[in-house]
Amino acid sequence: MPPLEIHRVCLPPNQTTLHKLKHRLSEIFFTDDPLHRFKNQTLFTRVILGLQYFFPIFEWGSNYSFKLLRSDVISGLTIASLAIPQGISYAKLANLPPIVGLYSSFVPPLIYSILGSSRHLAVGPVSIASLVMGTMLSEVVSYSEEPILYLKLAFTATFFAGLFQASLGLLRLGFIIDFLSKATLIGFMAGSAVIVSLQQLKGLLGIVHFTSKMGIIPVLSSVFEHREEVRGFNYEE
Repeated sequence: MPPLEIHRVCLPPNQTTLHKLKHRLSEIFFTDDPLHRFKNQTLFTRVILGLQYFFPIFEWGSNYSFKLLRSDVISGLTIASLAIPQGISYAKLANLPPIVGLYSSFVPPLIYSILGSSRHLAVGPVSIASLVMGTMLSEVVSYSEEPILYLKLAFTATFFAGLFQASLGLLRLGFIIDFLSKATLIGFMAGSAVIVSLQQLKGLLGIVHFTSKMGIIPVLSSVFEHREEVRGFNYEE
């Protein structure tokens, strides 16, 4: 039996608590090490890389061709046929003028084409956000009574929502989504679909005095209480 060989194992170097914390934070917030390509580069190269990092259009714009333009025009017309009525309907959910929905349908994609890095990400308003904004603002002010104030509050809420999202992006807090389970996301999407569908009962049934709340019970109670306003429904005491 050959003798056992003993290999000496070196202990890892001692690290301070601050160094360990820095290493762990870098693994959380900078997993892709975005500053790696800036190392050992000239000042001019760093400026170019910085522009490409914050404005990805400078990176892929040089490879853009007429073939891609033709495909983008076709896909743009296809998406526009869906985005235009969708934007108008989302504006209606938020109790805003239809023109606001049109602006929110084509302005964000134009900005994202310069600042964004994904070719497949859809940018624009969503149903649940529009519904939440409309419900939130309706509790403070009525659009029919004070439309100017209502629009100002809507723009203010949109500005701070965008500021909050931009802060999440700059702080690289996208990893928070990993803590949301699949069941939570499915429940949120299913609940959003139910809430949006219930809110369509106002226009579908022609009810004028409809509740501003989003819950199932308040909506169904409002439909039952104002059933005499339903189109084609003859109600007799």
